[in-house]
Amino acid sequence: MSEAPRPPRFAVIGINHNHIEGMVRCLAETGGSLAAWYAEEDDLATDFARRHGAEKRVSDPRAIYEDPAIDLVLSAAIPDARAGIAITAMRHGKHAFVDKPGVLTAGDLDRLRQVQRETGRRFVVFFTERYEVRAMQRADDLVREGAIGRVFHTMGLGPHRLGVVPRPAWFFERRRYGGILVDLASHQMDHFLHFTGSTIARVTAAQVGNRAHPQFPELEDIGEVMLTGDRGSGYCRVDWFTPDGLPHWGDGRLTLLGTEGTIEIRKNVDPGGQPGGDHLILVDRQGVRRIDCQDEPLRFGRELVRDLVEGTETAQDQAQCFLACQLAIEAQAQAWILPPLAPEHHA
Repeated sequence: MSEAPRPPRFAVIGINHNHIEGMVRCLAETGGSLAAWYAEEDDLATDFARRHGAEKRVSDPRAIYEDPAIDLVLSAAIPDARAGIAITAMRHGKHAFVDKPGVLTAGDLDRLRQVQRETGRRFVVFFTERYEVRAMQRADDLVREGAIGRVFHTMGLGPHRLGVVPRPAWFFERRRYGGILVDLASHQMDHFLHFTGSTIARVTAAQVGNRAHPQFPELEDIGEVMLTGDRGSGYCRVDWFTPDGLPHWGDGRLTLLGTEGTIEIRKNVDPGGQPGGDHLILVDRQGVRRIDCQDEPLRFGRELVRDLVEGTETAQDQAQCFLACQLAIEAQAQAWILPPLAPEHHA
């Protein structure tokens, strides 16, 4: 039996999205230690310091980049800053672990690929809707076991609650968040590539629109994408229309169509059905089974640490990560912009 890998010493640059807490947690659970953190915003830093130590805050990110004892840089900065942080980290000999979307533009993606290739460091994107969803992990196991034959189509739905009041100003600036397909649909690109196993893929159709939020002209509140790859095809819809009555930020779902059955994952909630989240419904030749995955142990952090030490790609395939980012960027660039809804006619 191989020895457990040495826990990483990591640092944080940018805490603008609360996904940073999941990123820190998945490394801390492997024994990794947070060595330092940097945040420009004092209001965000107050809560982060309370949880992770005010004494670890540095006033300049160079203190992190230039520390040879730090193995890995985490970032959930404003989305348009993440690629630059990752590039700088890799050029300083560190692995980069960033929140999704990891990159917003084709130019930055080209630079990321080049620097990753030159340095041999890893660029990892935290696709939370796969890595933090226990039902997704169980589906992964079932697919590997051949439970539904070969997966050749994915259909993903990613509704979110807008929650206008707590959103910062940058959230409504397209150059900062990248557009709805770069942002939310990056999860669905990852799902499609992972479950079909496609290594070549392209966007066949995409559209975005602002259907109900004219007060935020740069916001896209709905987006759709169709994909085709060498091992399957897919469709996704993402939006900011979760009703206030739903007891969760979004009823995220993924359906996997296989040659011998289907798997439906209800990630967060089952409206009108079973309590809690992490629901998986398997339909095969024997019948229908609902599998409760709430006690499934998450393994992403453990696998990631081993990958960084041993040079493997168990937690995340580097080429697949880049391709998921590429598809989201291409979908956004190609998207047909839906016209405003016509006014309703009342008798």
